[in-house]
Amino acid sequence: MQQTYAVIVEGKNDRYRIQQILPPTIPVYVTYGIPNHARLERLRKEAGLHQVIILTDQDAAGQRIRRLLREVFPDAINIYTKRSYNGVEHTPVEYLTQRFRRVGLIP
Repeated sequence: MQQTYAVIVEGKNDRYRIQQILPPTIPVYVTYGIPNHARLERLRKEAGLHQVIILTDQDAAGQRIRRLLREVFPDAINIYTKRSYNGVEHTPVEYLTQRFRRVGLIP
């Protein structure tokens, strides 16, 4: 069976940025900030059997969110943006495309 993927990001602007790159068949879920237990459980259910990819900002909040998500998704693939881009939503599409290519998500 072929592996399917789901991406988790922090905010709706991050989701919009990622949806410019990924095919529409790959779901992009949003934490809407630092998720509480109920939101983490909902993300776990939404992701289901997908291989999860975590992409958060490189600031303190983004790192905290990544730590929480890694507890729920210990086998997740982590993609990082540069701190100098000031968040996922401001990361150049070309840079994100390279990152997703490296993990085999897009050709």
